[in-house]
Amino acid sequence: MIRLFTAVDIPQFPKVLEFMEAVKRTGADVKLVEPYNIHITLVFIGEIQENKLDLVKEAVARIDFQSFKIKLKGAGAFPNLSRPRVVWIGIEGGLQQLRTIRGNLLKELLARGIRPEDEKEFTPHLTIGRVKGPSNMMNLVNVINEYQNIEFGEIIVNKIILFKSTLTPKGPIYDPLLEVTSNDNRGGSSKENKT
Repeated sequence: MIRLFTAVDIPQFPKVLEFMEAVKRTGADVKLVEPYNIHITLVFIGEIQENKLDLVKEAVARIDFQSFKIKLKGAGAFPNLSRPRVVWIGIEGGLQQLRTIRGNLLKELLARGIRPEDEKEFTPHLTIGRVKGPSNMMNLVNVINEYQNIEFGEIIVNKIILFKSTLTPKGPIYDPLLEVTSNDNRGGSSKENKT
């Protein structure tokens, strides 16, 4: 079995790293995401049998989109600040495009008999860390509030990536298996990474 997800890769913005450092300094029990692993999940496909990988690649390769801009802005927590479980950075702009890409991915996957694990409501965000325990919670909430209206950076979304996720005791390892570029970038090609 292999674990798969599709995502938009996010560069390591200094402001994002600063926020992560501030979260770390709170002393709260938060397991931070490695900065090089930060991404916007489009569809978490979950565990599939390896022999279905080609069907998933075929589905992802069929996605057509034009490149678009998104802004990383604001911080918060799921489900809410009184019971934070996941610390996130918000996204402004490009939300409709992200939802359309996700919808098309789900449609292509389902058409091939692949049922992704996450068919719930889609709230585009960057997961920064997961809260593991109640210690220093007020410090954490204060830092999240400080960054509530901060702009972290802008990116042009011009490719989506199919990742394989391998869980290890030190944290997940993400291997890109397939990149699909936007139509206005080299005519919308897909590039496979041989691993």
